[in-house]
Amino acid sequence: MSAITFSLDGRDVTAEAGETIWQVAKREGVAIPHLCHKDAPGYRSDGNCRACMVDIEGERTLAASCIRTPAEGMKVHTATERASKAREMVFELLAADQPSRDQHPDPESDFWTWSDAIGVADSRFAPCEKPAQDVSHPAIAVNLEACIACNLCERACREVQVNDVIGMADRGSHTVPVFDLADPMGLSTCVACGECVEACPTGALMEKSLLDETAKRREVYAEETVDSVCPFCGVGCLTSVNVKDGKIVKVDGRNGPANENRLCVKGRFGFDYVASPQRLTKPLIRREDAPKRADLSLTADNYLDVFREASWDEALDRAADGLSKSFKDKGGAGIAGFGSAKGSNEEAYLFQKLIRQGFQTNNVDHCTRLCHASSVAALMEGIGSGAVTAPFTAAAEADCMIVIGARPEQNHPVAATYIKQAAKNGTKLIVMDPRGQGLMRHADYGLKFKPGTDVAMLNAILNVIISEELYDEQYIAAHADGFETLKAKIVDFTPEAMEPVCGIAAETLREVARLYATSQKSIIFWGMGVSQHVHGTDNVRCLIAMALTTGQIGRPGTGLHPLRGQNNVQGASDAGLIPMVFPDYRPVENADIRSEFEDAWGRTLDPVRGLTVVEIMDDILAGGIEAMYIQGENPAMSDPDQNHARKALTTLKHLIVQDIFLTETAWHADVILPASAHAEKLGTYTNTNRQVQIGRPCVPMPGDARADWQILIDLANRLGLNWTYDGVPAIYEEMRAYMASLANISWDRLERDGTVTYPADGPDEPGNEILFGQSFPTADGRGKIVPADLVPPSELPDADFPLVLTTGRMLEHWHTGAMTRRATVLDAIEPEPVVSMNPRDISAQGLETGQEVTVETRRGAITLTLRADRDVSKGMLFIPFCFFEAPANFLTNPQLDPFGKIPEFKFCAARIAPAHHRQAAE
Repeated sequence: MSAITFSLDGRDVTAEAGETIWQVAKREGVAIPHLCHKDAPGYRSDGNCRACMVDIEGERTLAASCIRTPAEGMKVHTATERASKAREMVFELLAADQPSRDQHPDPESDFWTWSDAIGVADSRFAPCEKPAQDVSHPAIAVNLEACIACNLCERACREVQVNDVIGMADRGSHTVPVFDLADPMGLSTCVACGECVEACPTGALMEKSLLDETAKRREVYAEETVDSVCPFCGVGCLTSVNVKDGKIVKVDGRNGPANENRLCVKGRFGFDYVASPQRLTKPLIRREDAPKRADLSLTADNYLDVFREASWDEALDRAADGLSKSFKDKGGAGIAGFGSAKGSNEEAYLFQKLIRQGFQTNNVDHCTRLCHASSVAALMEGIGSGAVTAPFTAAAEADCMIVIGARPEQNHPVAATYIKQAAKNGTKLIVMDPRGQGLMRHADYGLKFKPGTDVAMLNAILNVIISEELYDEQYIAAHADGFETLKAKIVDFTPEAMEPVCGIAAETLREVARLYATSQKSIIFWGMGVSQHVHGTDNVRCLIAMALTTGQIGRPGTGLHPLRGQNNVQGASDAGLIPMVFPDYRPVENADIRSEFEDAWGRTLDPVRGLTVVEIMDDILAGGIEAMYIQGENPAMSDPDQNHARKALTTLKHLIVQDIFLTETAWHADVILPASAHAEKLGTYTNTNRQVQIGRPCVPMPGDARADWQILIDLANRLGLNWTYDGVPAIYEEMRAYMASLANISWDRLERDGTVTYPADGPDEPGNEILFGQSFPTADGRGKIVPADLVPPSELPDADFPLVLTTGRMLEHWHTGAMTRRATVLDAIEPEPVVSMNPRDISAQGLETGQEVTVETRRGAITLTLRADRDVSKGMLFIPFCFFEAPANFLTNPQLDPFGKIPEFKFCAARIAPAHHRQAAE
């Protein structure tokens, strides 16, 4: 359909195909009232409130402009007496069911804004009876006396976020939204994404934090709004941060390419950690009479028994002197650094530069080693790039999606909305996970395979693709090597042979293989359930082989996408915060590359790969590394085998910790430097889609805290490095000078365009969302298929430890919980450590839901609360690793994948017993 011309209030205007009268009017600057219509991506028009009625010449009745599309030559009038009177009546009828404005939940809501514009202040009609207030939810107040039954909240929940919690109940004037089967909101399956709050035009659903103590009337209004980016997961949602009196009071989603206004519970309600009274505000130095201890019985209340406050000059001098002494005594072999995936690209670049330039060592790493290191290892080997080949929004263009070893509804909730929307629109969805998950109810196939048998299952799928000749022979000939080796290797991995190994029926494996291979466009998403194994690299090799053999890469709707966990783990890796490569994944062993950095940085650099996160801890205990600088990481919670990791931290002669809280790691420090939170500093962040975005300062830093990049510069100059950066843009420009991936993406462009996907072909060309349509960034431009053999988990259940323990994240908390456990709403929703177990296993073991239990492995034991969860397979336990009261990583297995050097967090042998049984035994 081509554009058409029609008359709007007496002048000719043009409507594009599918545009409504309301959309054209808005574009032309004509304001038409609307309540049930939300002008945002993902929302369909409904036309039920009748606030947007317009007059069309020749038609007997008024038309709802939000759902009516114009026709050629149509004459539309938006302000005739008939249309105006109809709107006035609509608003007067609706006002009858609203509390008076001085008692209203939100007297500045869209409803009252439009009422003022129309001239309706009150109503002559009698109100209808409305349900009582519901304040059962920690974050959201439900005041249905202000509800106008526009059903925007239902559409927000069911169609935009696809959470299916809100529905409309009853009829006529009694119609109201309900949660699940009319549960109180706090007891429903609501995941607190807050989409309903942002959609509600009256304030019937509203953030509690903005209301008075009765939760009935708004009393908090922002003084300014700052555009920024979310500090949590790798989705990279753009945000509008509302600030009053120097504090964040509200966060809204902004229309960015990764979120289109959407947020999750963390992004919307997890902001007040920034203002926590536990923030570090002054530099601290360990007291002479406070020896380091591996246990963490100390609390934030008595930290001054261990540390004393110091000036910045004293603290930085002490930090630099300790590092310099170890470097003098042992050279680079005595030094290591952990940077942060929570910090900006510029901070990551400076941190790795400081360690490499200042101490001639590559012993620098960050949490990618604990997340997707095996994914990066396999991707670099197979296609020459460690980043995603397509964004998660490519789900909308796919015909088939595989989600394996990932739980995006919990770990990447906004990305999950795109996957769920695609499934609702007909895209075939295959979910593979040893545990069940909510995404499986949207799936055509939900494969609950046996833990640790990923390779068996994936090799069986490859067997079908090859044996049934479902592969793309032309694509392989043009783009991939190694097919014949794979073909020979895969012969023995028939679905029938692998069925007893992986627990998935042979016919199901065949159907899944055929669906993926024969769909025109298929895409694979995976998470840490794939990567955090001793065979994690092999798991990813299988996924790459599936894509290369079928040609499901390099086209819209196809590709390989490892969902990145932290907000800047992609950017930090790109910036060189890993021990084997300089920025842009350029190997440290390559003499030509190394000489380029030596010329630029004026120092001889280490030609040998550095040690990784877990290897660094081992080396400390072996008497090697004796000094560390840790910025924004918390290895005392995140490393496997915490007894081992914490012992290593206590062994160090000198430990500097730069952070915003007194983390479990900071208790072991000699010097603590109070740093800046995400909302307090300027910097760029690169999300899982390869989208580079700017985070902006929204609130001032507390006390004497300083921006991380400034601390790094001050410390570097005390080490004699003579850094002269005058701000974050200068750091960014130096960094991108060494990163071909950021060519054509200048700081000025980011300021202008907001978000740019790398790589971009020109300074004014859009970034390339889909990569490798023609070739791969390998030496010969071809992909490499690498077969994988069966490698069992390094520790299997036995008579003493009969269960399988797996660990991971939960929706409300993020990483080690340092931020989210200090966010009021998030900690109220999930306040205590839990272990989840299948209800049948609970019954069989004579346990009871809600009781205190002890979970034990060969490395340690923790006590926590037992939770029943049908998604957990029989014979399994699941523990989130965010609770310092019961650190899951005391239990986990530190054995490493030989290629990615990532620990086996997803599988170890365990046992469970009532807590009092263990205490009695002790």
